[in-house]
Amino acid sequence: MQTRQTERTGPLAGVRVVELAGIGPGPFAAMLLADLGADVVRVDRPGGAGLGVDPAKDLTNRNKRSVLLDLKAPEGPAAVLDLVERADILVEGYRPGVAERLGVGPEPCLARNPRLVYGRMTGWGQDGPLAHTAGHDIGYIAVTGALGMIGPDPDGPPTVPANLVGDYAGGSLYLVVGVLAALQHARAHGEGQVVDAAIVDGTAHLTSMIHAMLAAGGWQDRRGSNLLDGGCPFYGVYETSDGGHMAVGALEHRFYAEFARLLDLPDADGLRGDLARWPELRAAVAARFRSRTRAQWTEVFEGTDACVAPVLSLREAPGHPHLAARATFAEHGGLVQPAPAPRFSATPCTLRTGPALPGADTAEVARDWAVPALRPAPDVPPTQESKTA
Repeated sequence: MQTRQTERTGPLAGVRVVELAGIGPGPFAAMLLADLGADVVRVDRPGGAGLGVDPAKDLTNRNKRSVLLDLKAPEGPAAVLDLVERADILVEGYRPGVAERLGVGPEPCLARNPRLVYGRMTGWGQDGPLAHTAGHDIGYIAVTGALGMIGPDPDGPPTVPANLVGDYAGGSLYLVVGVLAALQHARAHGEGQVVDAAIVDGTAHLTSMIHAMLAAGGWQDRRGSNLLDGGCPFYGVYETSDGGHMAVGALEHRFYAEFARLLDLPDADGLRGDLARWPELRAAVAARFRSRTRAQWTEVFEGTDACVAPVLSLREAPGHPHLAARATFAEHGGLVQPAPAPRFSATPCTLRTGPALPGADTAEVARDWAVPALRPAPDVPPTQESKTA
């Protein structure tokens, strides 16, 4: 069945967002705003954004609409400013100065719409020695100290946490918090502003508790040596007999007691309380986990307060009984994907549409936003024919 986006739910219903197409944390931030009910119009460029993902499967463009504009063409910037005049928020992820050169930087946008929240997503920020330098998540989290503390081996290299810590936690989520806070200010005072969301700033901010522990003497400045970084034998990952893994987080004494009982550990309290015997404890825990399969250990610990869970793959996760019961994952248009989060009792969020195809909604947006200068791009089919349920 083929559908159009006709209704908006979620707490941001009525909020209009212009997203200047990019890759990574910017689109994810705009997706989150769209999941929360905002009307997000993505301004796609001819030829695509360069990520190489099939647009029909790019989940970060779900719940959005797309128009196709060439910002290097004479009429491109003017059309964007027409959208900006009717928007509450703009999100862009260019290197510093690029939006200005294209004619859609903060100055012309805020001149057209003084209440606009102009959200800027970059790795290094809008200023500083590295502001104009290329970079990726791994470099941003490296210089903030976050990467250096991840990994169980103090003598080995850090563990790369995909691009979740920098791009999405330190980047996208901080941009969303920033633009929503600025939107509150704009609605209260009629004053828009620029939000400079740098991944290095957000990632550094994420380490606040660790810095507090470091200052208090409760954290060593080397990975694999602390309570939460794999240095503790009852907070880590262990292999099972079938090559699977179990995650253990039995920090508190009462949870550790339950963990030790179910694992059948000898001298559990003595091993826990003596840091000199922690290598012995780690070896004992590892030996016990290697005696059974992941499925067997999952059954042993299921429903207990031992704080042990199976390590699942991305394809396995949607089938976990708890996640299935909560509908943490959903299927839409044949694509299994994480459902919108968080959840709201009065204004629930929904998966309204699949990924927006570049330019497919140009005519619809021109009508709904009253921007007659927008014209459908050649050879782009109408929205109803290009979107799937």
